[in-house]
Amino acid sequence: MNKNKYLAQTKLLDFNTNKIQQLIGDRGWNTLNPYLKIQAVYSYVRDEIKFGYNDDDNISASHVLNDGYGQCNTKGILLMALLRGIGIPCRFHGFTIFNELQKGAIPEYIMPLAPAEIVHSWVEVYYNGGWIELEGFILDQPYLSAVQNKYSHIKADFSGYGIATKCLSNPPINWSGKSTYIQSEGIAHDFGIFDSPDDFFTQHGSNLSGIKRLLYKYLVRHLMNRNVTLIRKSTLSKSSNHKYVVKNMP
Repeated sequence: MNKNKYLAQTKLLDFNTNKIQQLIGDRGWNTLNPYLKIQAVYSYVRDEIKFGYNDDDNISASHVLNDGYGQCNTKGILLMALLRGIGIPCRFHGFTIFNELQKGAIPEYIMPLAPAEIVHSWVEVYYNGGWIELEGFILDQPYLSAVQNKYSHIKADFSGYGIATKCLSNPPINWSGKSTYIQSEGIAHDFGIFDSPDDFFTQHGSNLSGIKRLLYKYLVRHLMNRNVTLIRKSTLSKSSNHKYVVKNMP
């Protein structure tokens, strides 16, 4: 395997920028062994970069870091940049997911603006002689805990609030040398593996275009982020009639 292409800097994976290099140095990540490097960077992106919606999908890692929040594609870009910045090979796996799993995270009155399938991705990291899939970093723990507390009675498959998992109470989101997932049960189409997110977005674009893209950037995403903040603060309505259990997810 040619590891160099999985360690290269790109326009989106701009890990040589001052702020990213300072973060790597301040955290001492380069002093760790490979397992702990992945664990430290993974945990940072999952919990210190909050779940939220940036102004676009194909923004640079330094942009995501400056925002301090992101979703699957943007947090994945930052995760990849940090991993490559500390010498851990990684690659990009692109998908679409059904927009149904975003219900709750996206307010009901905004859902009609969302495409039926949403561009999604996870990161694949090379560790211990093989590729491991990392998706469980998308939701920060306070946000996930709020949803778990609200739906603690659910024992079946769960889809909603940016989650699609077979076990809401204990989804496989912690790094232990194995794959992690939080939305994998909602995948619609698999676009395959790419050396970088740059390659993927060049071929497949992002979620919206035209007037919808402008509306999203300047208005809609701010409403979505306000809703996510309310969820994180445990203000989910106790009287909600929405059902998020899906016995047979597509």
